[in-house]
Amino acid sequence: MAPAELEKWLRSDESGRRIVEILRKKKADVGEDDEEHMRTVVGYVHRHLAQRPKGDVTGTTWRYSLMNWGHDPLKDG
Repeated sequence: MAPAELEKWLRSDESGRRIVEILRKKKADVGEDDEEHMRTVVGYVHRHLAQRPKGDVTGTTWRYSLMNWGHDPLKDG
């Protein structure tokens, strides 16, 4: 991606930055659109976790994809 394309992507609702903004809000300030977005995030994470590759996932694109959605599978309890 060109720098301008990447910057545009990082400002979009689909990037992880939206998740950070929502998580930093006070609970009373979270709106219905925020809740809907987080339901989408949780659904994505659950589906992606079911596709875990075998072996060490430390440097995998699978892990990085999940981290883009705000979840690090290496921190699962």
